[in-house]
Amino acid sequence: MITAEYCRTMAAYNAWQNKSLMGCIKALDEKELTKNRKAFFGSILGTANHLLWGDQLWMSRFDGGAAPQATLPDSTKLHLQAEGFLLDRLRTDKRIIRWAEKLKHMDLVGPMTWYSSTTQHSMTMQKSTCVTHFFNHQTHHRGQLHAMMTAAGQSPDATDLVFMPE
Repeated sequence: MITAEYCRTMAAYNAWQNKSLMGCIKALDEKELTKNRKAFFGSILGTANHLLWGDQLWMSRFDGGAAPQATLPDSTKLHLQAEGFLLDRLRTDKRIIRWAEKLKHMDLVGPMTWYSSTTQHSMTMQKSTCVTHFFNHQTHHRGQLHAMMTAAGQSPDATDLVFMPE
């Protein structure tokens, strides 16, 4: 079973890693950001957008706030330019941290039901499983971004949780 403290740690890790990747995004021109790198979501910006979209979608389920208007097929086009993406990424990371700071043990217990536009039906899973998926999804796609950034000549921070600054 995950804990509220685990969620706070992962929210901080998410923000730290995204800050590193945002520095790399700022250093690349539009051509490099949108170049098809044969990743699952194509480009650096496409993958970064999908990750942001997923974070916003899950946060809407967790905190009841706004969800992205795009669906999965359009998740790579959330922002067509880096500037809009970077601002939205910062806002979303702050949203995740605020949510995690308020979490209590009971917020992670019991079932959660939502409508999935991807599967076209309602789904029910344990809240703790959904939150674990949320953080795992982030880590998965940030790994892809880290590899693409490295291939593009950038040097993102180490991704090891144990090296996260306090």
